[in-house]
Amino acid sequence: MRPGAAPAEDGGALYVARTLQGSGRHDNPSAYAALYLSRRPESAVAERIKPLQGRILDDHHFSRADDRNYALATLDDGAIDDEVVDLDDPGQLTGRGIRPSQVATHHRSVTQPIALSVFEEGAAGLGWWSTIEGSWQNVTLFAERSVDRVVVVGEPEPLSIRHPMVVAAAEFLDIRLARA
Repeated sequence: MRPGAAPAEDGGALYVARTLQGSGRHDNPSAYAALYLSRRPESAVAERIKPLQGRILDDHHFSRADDRNYALATLDDGAIDDEVVDLDDPGQLTGRGIRPSQVATHHRSVTQPIALSVFEEGAAGLGWWSTIEGSWQNVTLFAERSVDRVVVVGEPEPLSIRHPMVVAAAEFLDIRLARA
């Protein structure tokens, strides 16, 4: 987060650093920029802190190398909701010949082609379940087709070990928090 940044510009809640993409679950930077969201705030935080399991989580884990801090933003994507392919829907999976294990795998050689196929169909994005907790629904938006129709609601909330969603995600993942 960069204070004062417009939502879609560098440091804003809807900004995608496309040049840094390629290793993400649904990344295909030569075709589109992938913006990763979650329907549940604790899921968004859990996705961020999961690699820190086994460590003690401290506020410095929410600071980036460029001195910006990670933040939690609330978004309204209602304008594109019917254009997001739901890969948690058995009918969608069957129609595409996709097995649930292909959606949930950590193998990018499987998930990235699925996302590219959905993009090539003209969708605004795809929904999928978190591999951390199946009831947490995540969304990958194709930025070029969606960012201008997504609204940031309120101000992004800087993350710290005192933020309620950090506490909830850390508890879920059994990650210890440093003393505040």
